[in-house]
Amino acid sequence: MKIENPLLALLRKPVVALIARLLLTLPFWTNGLARLVNFEAGIAEMEAFGLPHGALINGLVILSNLLGAGLVIARRWTWLGAGVLAGFTLATIVVVHRFWAFEGVAATRALHVAFEHVGIIGGLVLATILDSGDREREHG
Repeated sequence: MKIENPLLALLRKPVVALIARLLLTLPFWTNGLARLVNFEAGIAEMEAFGLPHGALINGLVILSNLLGAGLVIARRWTWLGAGVLAGFTLATIVVVHRFWAFEGVAATRALHVAFEHVGIIGGLVLATILDSGDREREHG
């Protein structure tokens, strides 16, 4: 008789996968909701980063964050949702966390945040790979 590892049994539960998708996308859906609730603050943030058309950019950030996170959470077109979120995350490194443009502690802080962002991109890629594998097993 084969005894299953209890941790693996727990990790295979659909609710655990849902919680993992919620946690992976947490920075995106919370950001989107916060910008939606306080649109003016989002515009001010975009303008503080030197971006033109703050309202348009803020609207696009809300749309990409909520739509991308929603697709990943719902497991519908996960590849598209994860791709949108990964693209947004990469753009924030280039626009906001430009470690190459800073010096000293500010450069180190921005580099660490950029590395964290790259880690999130890796998590999004992994979520897409795992979702694709799950779907292949579900549909033969």
